Amino acid sequence: MKNIFDPQVTAELIQRINQLKPESPALWGKMSVDQMLAHCCVAYEMAFTNKHPKPNAFMRLLLKAFVKKGVVSEVPYKRNLRTAPAFIISERKNFEEEKARLIKYLEHTLSLGRDHFEGKESISFGPMTAEEWNNQFYKHLDHHLSQFGV
Repeated sequence: MKNIFDPQVTAELIQRINQLKPESPALWGKMSVDQMLAHCCVAYEMAFTNKHPKPNAFMRLLLKAFVKKGVVSEVPYKRNLRTAPAFIISERKNFEEEKARLIKYLEHTLSLGRDHFEGKESISFGPMTAEEWNNQFYKHLDHHLSQFGV
């Protein structure tokens, strides 16, 4: 798994994002490219904002038991997996705004660095290691950039 806390990896991800165009077609799935960019921002919104409510204790227990391993492991996502409700982007978005927002989140994550994420609490999974944060962020973004051929 590539390391999002490495400036070269972040630069590579940004370069891939910059290859996207408003008309870039998906190779699979139902999202448009603008929706995909907004969808990818949700993981960062959950890490850096209070926009999304914290699941109740029972739901967190279920998420930790049945979902966390698939999200934070190094095993790539399969195509067309069902997504959590908070990640569903049903309306069209402004491509340039979503692209800029995602790049800003990547740069912010890099500037905070690995140490910031060691033991940082996830609203869904509780405290996570920096490696788990890395895997979650990188794997998700790589999956969706590949979905749009970049």
